[in-house]
Amino acid sequence: MTNNDTLRRLRYALNRNDLAIAEITSKSGRKTTEAEVAAWLKLEDEPGFAVLPDQDLCSFLDGLIIEKRGPHPSGNVPEPVEYLSNNEILKKLRIAYSFKSDDMLAVFTKVDFDVSNAELGSFFRSAGHPKFAKCPEQVLRKFIKGLSL
Repeated sequence: MTNNDTLRRLRYALNRNDLAIAEITSKSGRKTTEAEVAAWLKLEDEPGFAVLPDQDLCSFLDGLIIEKRGPHPSGNVPEPVEYLSNNEILKKLRIAYSFKSDDMLAVFTKVDFDVSNAELGSFFRSAGHPKFAKCPEQVLRKFIKGLSL
């Protein structure tokens, strides 16, 4: 799943228009226009399509955290990462929605997708941890779909 697909699915789950997505992204300090968002949301074979870089998707997710939870008490906004994995996307969504493990498992239940608590926890461990597991695209896809229900 590309970053463009992820943003497209999140936009649907959030039920927002292009301008709202641009405003959310701008909350993280990355000024984004409605035209940029429209280009990111186009399908790959459509004219005007633009690839969504990891840094811009990260800025959107950081902006979503700020919108849902408010700015960090220190006032600092994290710098966008160079590479954004499915694990980091899932983690940022968990933070934005203030979800605990049970809340996330309930989202997966909405879409009839079985994930154990241990498996879910392995997605949030640091990459060097022996029990770390890469988050498969299907898990991220099902979670975003569950958010829309």
